[in-house]
Amino acid sequence: MKMTLAEIAGVLKTNVPAGSDSYAVTGVSFDSRSLKPGDLFIPLQGARDGHDFIEVAAKNGAVASLCASDKFDEVHADIPLMVVDDPLTALQDLARYYLLLKVNPKVVAITGSNGKTTTKDMVASILAKQYHVVKTHDNFNNEIGVPMTILSMETNTEVLVVEMGMDRPGQLKFLSGIAEPDVAVITMIGEAHIEFFKTRDKIADAKMEITDGLKEDGLFIYNGDEPLLRDRAKNVDQAQKTFGLGPENDLYAKHIVTHQTNTEFDLSRWPDLHFDIPVMGEYNVTNALAAILVGRRFHIKPEDIQDALQHFALTNNRTQWIQGDSGEEILSDVYNSNPTALAAVLDDFSTFPTKGRRIAVLGDMLELGDASAKLHAGIASALDPAQVEEIYLYGDEIKALADALADKYPADKLHYFPFGAQQELTVKLRDDVRSDDLVLMKGSHGMHLENVLAALQEADRG
Repeated sequence: MKMTLAEIAGVLKTNVPAGSDSYAVTGVSFDSRSLKPGDLFIPLQGARDGHDFIEVAAKNGAVASLCASDKFDEVHADIPLMVVDDPLTALQDLARYYLLLKVNPKVVAITGSNGKTTTKDMVASILAKQYHVVKTHDNFNNEIGVPMTILSMETNTEVLVVEMGMDRPGQLKFLSGIAEPDVAVITMIGEAHIEFFKTRDKIADAKMEITDGLKEDGLFIYNGDEPLLRDRAKNVDQAQKTFGLGPENDLYAKHIVTHQTNTEFDLSRWPDLHFDIPVMGEYNVTNALAAILVGRRFHIKPEDIQDALQHFALTNNRTQWIQGDSGEEILSDVYNSNPTALAAVLDDFSTFPTKGRRIAVLGDMLELGDASAKLHAGIASALDPAQVEEIYLYGDEIKALADALADKYPADKLHYFPFGAQQELTVKLRDDVRSDDLVLMKGSHGMHLENVLAALQEADRG
């Protein structure tokens, strides 16, 4: 971005100190540690108050900083301060202005209980065949992340692919209102955040909010295999396309063959094209179908879509194969977990050939509320000792799965560690895993299984 302080002040209806009107802002940051010279610092309230770091931001090259009106008398920094009622609201207002009036790209907004990040990566790869594309970085998909993604765009951006997450009603309505998408995508409805919503029906209601900001001439793309979405889509006036595995969809897949590191499939259209995506699982085929529909909306050639999907880059920690230090192959999916996603991954993992054992290392699935024990225990049906020989479970919620597996697995093949005992789990797992084993690691991000993964990659084992 490139804006003067005077222009930003006009957007935010505030003033800048005399003599600083023409200062150029080339980016925004809410983290004084990663801030780049020329950035506007946004002091947000987190574990600590961002206003405490304005001086650090100034030393690191911030050209100016926002400042909440009730904090102005407490801040002393040698950079211009732009006084606003609330820095977060100001960030969002600035992003909306920059998106609509400075850059004005086409916007693809993506949400879903599972698959939104992978679908985002696929869509961006496809559209990059013809357009200058910016996509959501990492998990910047909330009230802070979406504005930050918008403000990261260069002025020549033609398409913005923005991921939108939610954990409460009204959140997607707000984010969709900021982005005003030309295309809105819902990948699927699962049990993620059921602690807050109580039922899948209410989750579907909340996901449908992504269409609230959809432009009148926009396109709504959704998983047609989900009855909850089909029912609610009847209330959306904009054009619609469905994807899925059933032939009633506008686009569906055939002849799906999943492998350890890739999945092949054909389409209900373009019979001469065979697709091969570098990720495992039938669930990733549906993500690809959503991305294909987006690509066709933007007139990307079928052959270019095929090539883009074959070579797209996946965001870290989403079903990545990583080699451990002993030579074992590790399927890392340690960023997120919920019952639907876990069951799907286990279904594929159980079939992968190996000369050693298949070992599953599973952490709590968080935000499942009153249904947590039942949903954790239900994963027992996806685990067979003849296919996944050894189980490591970590966390308090997953104790229900340990109990459900007690009669199914021998005691020496089922290892349970309560929350706080991650080090004990790590030590035992490092001693146990051999070079010819396959290891699955999956849990909610709050369980920090990435620490266990890092330990398996260290070079000082045994």
